[in-house]
Amino acid sequence: MRFSSAGESVALDTELPWAGRLLERAVGTGPDPGPAASTGEPTVRIVIEAATGPFDRAGLRPVTRGTYSDGRRTVLADAGGSGFDLQITADDQLGVVARYRPSPAVRAANRALRRRFGLLAGQVLVHYPVLWRAGWRGRVPLHASVLSAGGVTPLIAGPGGVGKSTVLVRALAAGATATADNICCADESSCHGLAEPIRTDAAGAQGARTSHGRVELPLTHRVARLVPDRVVVLERGPRTEIEPAVPELAVRALSAGTYAAGELRRYWAFAATLALATGRGPAHPPISEVASSYAARLPCLRVRVGDGAAVSIADMCAEVAV
Repeated sequence: MRFSSAGESVALDTELPWAGRLLERAVGTGPDPGPAASTGEPTVRIVIEAATGPFDRAGLRPVTRGTYSDGRRTVLADAGGSGFDLQITADDQLGVVARYRPSPAVRAANRALRRRFGLLAGQVLVHYPVLWRAGWRGRVPLHASVLSAGGVTPLIAGPGGVGKSTVLVRALAAGATATADNICCADESSCHGLAEPIRTDAAGAQGARTSHGRVELPLTHRVARLVPDRVVVLERGPRTEIEPAVPELAVRALSAGTYAAGELRRYWAFAATLALATGRGPAHPPISEVASSYAARLPCLRVRVGDGAAVSIADMCAEVAV
């Protein structure tokens, strides 16, 4: 399988059919999978082996608990608590080889909590390595959506559960394009989407069940990259209000919302461990710096959505002079 994610070209192969099905779902493969990866050499290559033996650790030094490296080749045991061991080679191409070797307790938990396991496998095997590789280029993860419709391109920030996905579903139905549902990978000028489905609790949405009572939908009209022209801070409130926002509010929403995101909860340790092991990529992505760059040069808007109310992209941007 080839696809683009976070600005990287990804090749994924698996010897385990069940893992292939999990990862197709994790990256949102469906009737409209979005922009294909380039036909050139992939920047990230992921292979899931059927072998169940441990990776060779000869010549590797301990880095931290469960991690061994010689600076080029790194072995992570039970990455993120998923049951997968990873062998990572950090050359110009990031190579990831995975083997499913869970302990009895982890295997039982993964069987009992299949939805959780599916999300975790997608994070550990695909999303986190791709985000880390993008970090070599100075891109950072942001828990935000980027849409383009009606000549405007808002970067929509807000914590989980505030309604970003509901706004996205309605906007796509009206002809908008988008990079991703919840996570983009941004430098100081543009946002690249993470390959994933939409996960929404919007009324009437029909799809496979996932976490927090949501369903998964294919992200139609996906584009690989968008350049935002405004920052919108989405909130919930007793009534709908739309007003200009100070840059400090936008920076806080982008930064704090990213660190609070459940999808990224295990990413910080993953990235820091690999930075420590390999000397590549930042140990701490410059999220606040990138957020500050957007907030300082773009108009910012605060949108409070009242209970039972809905807002459109036009509503969001009507009060902002660009």
